[in-house]
Amino acid sequence: MVSKVFSWLPPLLLLTAAIVADGLTPTTAAAFNENYAVQWGADGYHLVDHGTEVNLAMDQSSGAGFRSKSTYGSGFFHMRMKLPTGYTAGVVTTFYLISQPENGEHDEVDFEFLGDKDGKPITLQTNVFVNGQGNREQRLHLWFDPAADFHDYQILWNPYQLVMFVDDTPIRVLRNLTGVVPGYEFPAKQTMLVRASIWDGSDWATNGGQAKVDWSKAPFTAGYQGFDVDACATDGDSGSGATPCDSPALWWNGDEYRNVTDAQREAYEGAKKYMYYNYCMDTVRFNNHMPPECSYDL
Repeated sequence: MVSKVFSWLPPLLLLTAAIVADGLTPTTAAAFNENYAVQWGADGYHLVDHGTEVNLAMDQSSGAGFRSKSTYGSGFFHMRMKLPTGYTAGVVTTFYLISQPENGEHDEVDFEFLGDKDGKPITLQTNVFVNGQGNREQRLHLWFDPAADFHDYQILWNPYQLVMFVDDTPIRVLRNLTGVVPGYEFPAKQTMLVRASIWDGSDWATNGGQAKVDWSKAPFTAGYQGFDVDACATDGDSGSGATPCDSPALWWNGDEYRNVTDAQREAYEGAKKYMYYNYCMDTVRFNNHMPPECSYDL
């Protein structure tokens, strides 16, 4: 893994800069099977492996999903995605991190794209689970059509913060305030897999389940690219070989990545105007007893 620290660069340029600084020749894009494996839909139709691109399809018989071969304890995770187009009500397309086993006390960081009827924008829902406790949903309509082309979706996860990006723009920031804010929880103790999938969420995904999947529009197909992984691989413990996953020698744990920059904070504030639901504003849901992180403002 690259262990140099750089000022913030667009993620697709950052790894190249690190490789050049190490005196190495940049490599070609990673093939899917280098770091990932099929989890379900392995019939040659629902998941089609094109080497550096994978298509996931859903019809009435099945959806599809894949997972990383390793678990990770920190890193900068990224995936290029192109979502299903047209009528996609009830269709859920995902890219996320999740700890193992899923025993009710898992950690999870979600990008979930919720389809809709023709002419209505796809919703991006993000959520964070800590020790099995979620209920931290935020929903926004993006400033572009995520079904028209590939875009970058990224998660920076280190001991100091969790930042979710869309095309390098922060859309969610969670600081690690454990021990500072009473009752605060941060996903820092469990290692996580990378997963991606497409599946039927008709019972909840669109208008609370009022709009269902229309199987006459199937198959619904999503594209995925970008299968290199810049992260601290583990075998279930907290480190990789001689380098623990909280080590500052790993570039994503360096000083530049321990807080958002002023430019990122400004971009984050600008992205908030696209958000139409934030759990921290839902006083009815929590009966005015808001989660402790809601009291903290960047």
